Amino acid sequence: MRKIIVGVMGPGEKATANDLENAYELGCLIAQQGWILLTGGRNAGVMDAANKGAKSANGLTLGILSKNDRDSISNDVDIAIFTDMGNARNNINVLSSDVVIACGMGAGTASEIALALKGNKPIILLNDDAESQVFFKKLSPENVYIVESVVDAIATAKAILNKISDFSKDTDGEW
Repeated sequence: MRKIIVGVMGPGEKATANDLENAYELGCLIAQQGWILLTGGRNAGVMDAANKGAKSANGLTLGILSKNDRDSISNDVDIAIFTDMGNARNNINVLSSDVVIACGMGAGTASEIALALKGNKPIILLNDDAESQVFFKKLSPENVYIVESVVDAIATAKAILNKISDFSKDTDGEW
């Protein structure tokens, strides 16, 4: 059976301390569910923190990198996919994810959310930016879920996965 892939998207160098803390915890909890973590794969910001969290819980991590630059990979990425596509790789990130969790906000994160909505993917927003919450919820009320904590994000992801598949806790994170 195919494994569940949960994408965690968020700022790189401009990530806040809260974004990094949330991303680390998301990575841990995603791994504990038996899901694969997908990020942008870089050794910066939310990407790096989420990968560190997943690896701390013995999870499997997948990084979709925008460049062909081995020096920029997070040390906690198990599988690195080099696209050399720049920001176009954002579409690969979201379309390869069963659920996308946006942790924090930046221009790249906003583009990933928009691409996910175009691809009819469910998005969980875990950020403090009320304006972005209103904006994205208005674009796609049925696919945008706003949460206030990492625990709520994982519970929401489980509920979404239960709706869109035969997924249950008993399947060990698989479809």
